[in-house]
Amino acid sequence: MSATTTTAAPPEAIAAAPPGGLWQRLRGTVLALIVPLLLLGFWHWAVAAGMTMLIPSPAEVAEYMVDFAWGGIWDDAFSATLHIHLLASMSRVYGGFALAALVAVPLGILIGRNDTIRALLDPFLQLMRPIPVTAWLPLSMILFGLGPRSAFFLVFLGAFYPILLNTVFGVRSVEKRLFEAASMLGCSPSAQFFKVVLPAALPSIFTGLRLGLGLAWFVIVVGEMTGVPQGLGAVIMDGRTLSRTELVICGMIVIGIAGFVSDRIVVMAMNRLLRWSPSHHG
Repeated sequence: MSATTTTAAPPEAIAAAPPGGLWQRLRGTVLALIVPLLLLGFWHWAVAAGMTMLIPSPAEVAEYMVDFAWGGIWDDAFSATLHIHLLASMSRVYGGFALAALVAVPLGILIGRNDTIRALLDPFLQLMRPIPVTAWLPLSMILFGLGPRSAFFLVFLGAFYPILLNTVFGVRSVEKRLFEAASMLGCSPSAQFFKVVLPAALPSIFTGLRLGLGLAWFVIVVGEMTGVPQGLGAVIMDGRTLSRTELVICGMIVIGIAGFVSDRIVVMAMNRLLRWSPSHHG
């Protein structure tokens, strides 16, 4: 007859055990909320102390945000119109960004891989790149007229150069030893693009996509100064004209949240496509 004996873990081992999984799951969220909560606290204190008479309190902005989204409080021209303006801005941002990516990524690969194309296009692109998007505003209104097409064009310009430059950088940063190793393994020059160049350049390409998408949301306010009736940029411009500071802040908050969510979507796609890379940790 055999008996089994169990020994309890010593107290030292229990004390040295890692913390519970709940804190590990909440840690990132808690840390991310510290700075916004501190800024909200300072904002509330500054308004309550009378440091500014033109900026509404966080509570007043939150009240107007509810009305902006669902209505029932102020019942003015902007009540319950958040979804209309958000969808209008999203169509211009994502449309201009998608077109910029479709043009900039292949062009950046060509410039990075081909010396002749680089000598032909790089000086011209570097000459055009420092011109700010705001300088294109009058010309875009002449070329495309008042309305969404001008906003679309400006968003395209804002997203184009970050994607292009990061793509060129990623392609030109591929180590030559990788090509030599691929050739020794029998990889043809045409197959090296898909097996060597593109995988090695993907991190830089995604960095450009993130920067380009962020600048697309940045530029949408300028783009919607071209006379569009709907859009978050139009709301901010109307709020400035009407001296409705709470409306301006609501538009800014919505753009910030939409830009953050858009960036998270790109990061999720990047993490999925780069999960094979030992140097990428998500």
